[in-house]
Amino acid sequence: MIDTLHLGLGALSGALVGFTLGLVGGGGSILAVPLMVYLVGVNSPHVAIGTSALAVAANAATGLLQHARDHNVRWRCGFMYAGAGIVGALAGSTLGKNFDGQKLLFLFALLMIVVGALMLRSRKAEGTPGAACNRRNAPKVLGYGLGTGAFSGFFGIGGGFLIVPGLIASTDMVMINAVGTSLIAVTAFGLTTAANYALSGLVDWALAAVFILGGIGGGYFGTRLAKRLSGGGQLKTVFAGLIFVVAIYMLWKSWNAL
Repeated sequence: MIDTLHLGLGALSGALVGFTLGLVGGGGSILAVPLMVYLVGVNSPHVAIGTSALAVAANAATGLLQHARDHNVRWRCGFMYAGAGIVGALAGSTLGKNFDGQKLLFLFALLMIVVGALMLRSRKAEGTPGAACNRRNAPKVLGYGLGTGAFSGFFGIGGGFLIVPGLIASTDMVMINAVGTSLIAVTAFGLTTAANYALSGLVDWALAAVFILGGIGGGYFGTRLAKRLSGGGQLKTVFAGLIFVVAIYMLWKSWNAL
């Protein structure tokens, strides 16, 4: 049972996650899972994963609405990516529930470092304004979506830190459009993973509620800042830096628990 203090910490954590989702379209569960385990005090990594998946999905939907108002969302690409990813997320989350929780967190951190390095390496690539999804790149978009969804479900993450580079790689869209569009898939993947975990009783509903409320406020400010940093590779640098910091911390904590 989570007490009042830890519910408050959950709301604060939600604000940080919402801010991150609004800013870079990903990183929500990169923060949500370790915050729930190490700050809020959720003892079971699987409950932390299931609860964070639900909270991140709700916060991503809020951020999506804000980015849509700023015309940053490529809807066709987002729905194609999400549709393929849901299949992968369902399979990945089923496998993830049967995997040791601490090993799951350790592998999660290693994957984060790889993705962060790839994002940092491509930070000066600006992308193609007006890039869209069509018959030519549809197989690539669907393939990236399927693979991202599988990783998302397995590690219990919204998947934004994989979806953003996946959208850029498959369509060459600019970063701010990838951030906005990614939130369609983050919402879909998170709901799919959360539903699967909820069926096994691995969601703390009270904690999810305060996490979502905190995330609504954080998401508003994150979206505003994303618009100001949308040029010159600054968003990619911020994104990669966030991934490295949290990954190193998670490696240290999960290594000691193995």
